Amino acid sequence: MSKKKILIVDDEANIRRILQVAFDREGWSAVLAENGHEALQVLKSGRVDAVLTDVTMPGMSGYQLQEAIAADWPEIPVVIMTAYGTIPQAVSAIRKGAFEYVTKPFDLDAIKRVMQSALEASQNPAPARSAAKPKASTRAGLTAAPDFIFRSDVMKEIYETIEQVADSRATVLVTGESGTGKEVVAKLLHALSPRAEQPFVAVSCAALPDTLLEAELFGHEKGAFTGADQAKAGRFELANQGTLFLDEIGDIPMMTQIKLLRVLQEREFERLGSTAPTRVDVRLVTATNRNLQAMVDMGEFRLDLMYRLRVVEIAMPALRERPEDIEPLAQHFLARHCELNGRHLETIAPDALRALEAYAWPGNIRELENTLESAVVRAGRNDTALELKHLPGNMLSAA
Repeated sequence: MSKKKILIVDDEANIRRILQVAFDREGWSAVLAENGHEALQVLKSGRVDAVLTDVTMPGMSGYQLQEAIAADWPEIPVVIMTAYGTIPQAVSAIRKGAFEYVTKPFDLDAIKRVMQSALEASQNPAPARSAAKPKASTRAGLTAAPDFIFRSDVMKEIYETIEQVADSRATVLVTGESGTGKEVVAKLLHALSPRAEQPFVAVSCAALPDTLLEAELFGHEKGAFTGADQAKAGRFELANQGTLFLDEIGDIPMMTQIKLLRVLQEREFERLGSTAPTRVDVRLVTATNRNLQAMVDMGEFRLDLMYRLRVVEIAMPALRERPEDIEPLAQHFLARHCELNGRHLETIAPDALRALEAYAWPGNIRELENTLESAVVRAGRNDTALELKHLPGNMLSAA
């Protein structure tokens, strides 16, 4: 079997030589270029399995090289080498198709692990979305996720963003108040991705004590701690080839943040009580109702992890900011809870709808669904319309 070929692009000869020796020891074949134009000539002349490029080079930057490769050789993964202070630009490169970035000065062991992941991705590219799979419609919020209901322009734009990034490997951070539908976004990203037939695993980081969160995410071996009477796979392993959704990511402790950062960088981790690395292929989606930048400023959240998590950020608006979505959402929840509770309400009376639309909804969509469920249960079995009298008292005062 022929050696994997990696193109190293850097204008410093000593860097190229160090990386070449390291890659040779891994059994890879290194091809060298001292600038972007020379790298493009190498790519035109023969097979390359992956590219590792510096950012700052004369003539053509590493970012410009990455964009050129993405345009002409999209199947070749590109890893960016960047200084710590320019991580935001590297994150932007990932949005445009770069496989990963590593910071300089680099750790050779870490860079070899990243390149191993890149070579594996080159050998086993993500399957294209099936042509037979119907594309979701955005008409009145009819999408691949049945709870992603909307009529507003702002939500239409969010849906189009979701559709655009769903088939990438980029991590997505969903922000917004509690109850705005962040998990629904994660499910839609999964449903529209090539991973749709693989597992979708959700974890609420706030629901687990710090002492259990790491074991829950990464698993543990038998005897790793008191009560660990058998080995257990963590959520990362359970989500392998699929999507892992971490809700309330701002609540994870600093030590877990460090381990999570390593998984994102190197696609591997160790179970608690083990030194053997476990490799995974997981698309990570996270969510929070907290301001991560403010947490970084206070020293409560790692800056490098924040950059890793928000390669793409989707900010969910509060329900009060998109009142035109209240009616389709309410009709959707009305139908759901009538079916669940044996009621036959076919519509919402105009005065009841006005009350729903006039209310501020501090609990957002979650509160709207709870309100509709309560109203459906309060209605009689022979009623055919949800009336104002079926709504709770705080709704009546809003009408």
